[in-house]
Amino acid sequence: MKITKYILLFSFFSGLGIVACSHQSKSLSDETTSAVAFRNDSLSRLFDAKIASRKAAKLDTFFKKLHKLNGFNGAVLVSQYGKIIYKNAFGYSSFTKKDTNSTQTQFQLASVSKQFTAVAIMQLHEKGLINYDDPVYKHIPNFPYDSSITIRSLLTHSSGIPNYVYCLDRIWNKRLSMSNDQIVDLFAKYKPGINYLPNSRFNYNNSNYVLLAYIVEKLSGMNFREYAQKNLFAPAGMSRSFIYDPTKTELVASAAVGYTPRRHGYWQVPFDHLDGATGDKGVYSTVEDLFKWDMALNSEKLVKINTLREAFQPAHTFRNMITKNYGFGWRLQLLDDGSWLTFHTGWWHGFKNYYMHNNRDNSSIIILQNVANHALGRIKVAQSILYPEKAWYFMSGEGLPEELEGE
Repeated sequence: MKITKYILLFSFFSGLGIVACSHQSKSLSDETTSAVAFRNDSLSRLFDAKIASRKAAKLDTFFKKLHKLNGFNGAVLVSQYGKIIYKNAFGYSSFTKKDTNSTQTQFQLASVSKQFTAVAIMQLHEKGLINYDDPVYKHIPNFPYDSSITIRSLLTHSSGIPNYVYCLDRIWNKRLSMSNDQIVDLFAKYKPGINYLPNSRFNYNNSNYVLLAYIVEKLSGMNFREYAQKNLFAPAGMSRSFIYDPTKTELVASAAVGYTPRRHGYWQVPFDHLDGATGDKGVYSTVEDLFKWDMALNSEKLVKINTLREAFQPAHTFRNMITKNYGFGWRLQLLDDGSWLTFHTGWWHGFKNYYMHNNRDNSSIIILQNVANHALGRIKVAQSILYPEKAWYFMSGEGLPEELEGE
């Protein structure tokens, strides 16, 4: 019965355009928003407290073992049909102070931050301020590359430009913090050679998202940190989220500290010159705030569903990207039913994270860790608990990227 309701629900949702056009008394926006609210309400009715309780018990057993046997140190939140079914925290936010992690502990999101930058670009796109196929130099006049590199190239990591983390390494005084303005100016001044023909391959690259954040700043007239606070965090209700600012270190005073494991304990990873850049990393948030973000994505508080849908579509048709792909700020993994699993990983300065967003059933798996060990290599177990009907797929080793690469 639930499966039938689920199929009918998405059949309805896929026909939103027809429904909206058939009622002239309301605007298209009103009709779409109404349909989205109906969809979310219908999905919430699929929630079964008994089934959720059983899943929560299994998740609790799994994460307690992951903490005890694999050194998992962080916080986790799992939701389904728009409702939290499990949340917990393990270990220390600071091994020096012996402060314990909680579901309100703020973690550096590393590359999970990229989706916030992508949504900011989508917001500007909805306002008509930017087109995805605009050449980058339209918005960055001193951009040293030709018109083949577009906003879409940056969003999908196919620009071919070099990674600022490495190509500016010998130029920059590492005692000083980098800003987005300075990175753009250094690219214009030194014109580092591109790595490959633009739009000819996928190559994950932090420079792309620093440039996108810079463009957001120029079009909005706001610092990206301010833009995110006003247009991303506040609308989603994310009261404990912020972007790291090297001039306001008091913001991280109560946040988790990043560590890498050593043979005899843990080494605290210090901030460095790269932490001043925004767009590619730098967002601090909690698992509970990320759940609010997840719900905001599902309810058009940030961008329209149709706008977001494009971000969840595979952007690349390259031969080596049949089962693994990338959208706008999200990684994608092809599932056995032909749908795409939407997620992102992050690894930076001792933080190692995983966030799965499934807008098909308003579900999420949010895992933030402040010890960069291999515990998250077993995350597909949590997926198989949330989706027992697909357990064989996740546990086969094909449902999740085997890497959680440094980003």
